[in-house]
Amino acid sequence: MQNKFSQNLIIPCYDTDNACRLKPSSFMDLAQEMANVHAQKLGFGYDDLQKTRTVWVLSRMHIHFERYPQWRDEVCLSTWHKGADRLFYLRDFQMKDGSGDVLVSATTSWLVLNVDTRRISRDTEILDNGTACLEDAIEHSCDKVQMPKGVQPEMVAVRRVAYSDVDMNGHTNNARYLVWAMDALEYGFAVSNPVKDVRINFNNETLPGEDVEIYRADAEGKIYIEGRSEGRSAFCIELGW
Repeated sequence: MQNKFSQNLIIPCYDTDNACRLKPSSFMDLAQEMANVHAQKLGFGYDDLQKTRTVWVLSRMHIHFERYPQWRDEVCLSTWHKGADRLFYLRDFQMKDGSGDVLVSATTSWLVLNVDTRRISRDTEILDNGTACLEDAIEHSCDKVQMPKGVQPEMVAVRRVAYSDVDMNGHTNNARYLVWAMDALEYGFAVSNPVKDVRINFNNETLPGEDVEIYRADAEGKIYIEGRSEGRSAFCIELGW
C-alpha cells in the first residue's frame, strides 16, 4: 500500500529464546530500525532532525503477538506513520508470514525532543508532507500504563545502566526496558507462557551509571513491571496473556 515501507527478514537465532520464538524485545529492536529507515526516506529521519537539534523519542507502545515467528522463519515487516495526534506522532507496524497472515501488530506514539533542553518540541508541521497512511495495525493508540491501585509492588531487581543498555542518544534504549521486564518473570513461566500483549510507557530517561529499581505487581491476570530511578518512574510495562 502507498506510504508503507516493508522489508523481508529471516529471524536469526540470536533474536530468539529457548523455544526458538522471537523475543519481544527483539521485535522492538527490529521495529525501531524500520522506523528510522522509513523516516529517513520520508525526510524526517535522524539526520534531518539533527539540523534542528531535535530527536525522535519513543513514548508509548502496544505490541500484540498473534503468533510468534520462529527461528529461520521468513517474514515481512511493514511500517507506516499516521501523522500527529496532539503532542504525539503515531507509527504502526505489522509482521506477516509468507502466506500474508499477521504475526505481530504494534502501534507506537513518539515525541520530538530538543537534545539541548531535553524538552518536547511542538513542531506539528514536521510530518505535514502528505506521506501519512491512516490504516490501523492496532485500532487504538497505547494509553497510560501505571501500577494498579491497591496493589503493593515488590522490588525484584536493581539494574545499573551499563554500556550494553545505552543507545546513540546517550540514554537507555527503549527495548532494554522490555528485556528487564521479561527478566523479572520466572524463567520457566516466561518460556512456557509467551506474552500476548505488551503495553509500555516510557516516562523518564535513564543514563549510564544510574541504578534502576525494578518493581513487579500482579493484578487481574496481568503483570506490571515498573522501573524507578531517583524516585521517578522511568518506565511502566503491562504484560498480558
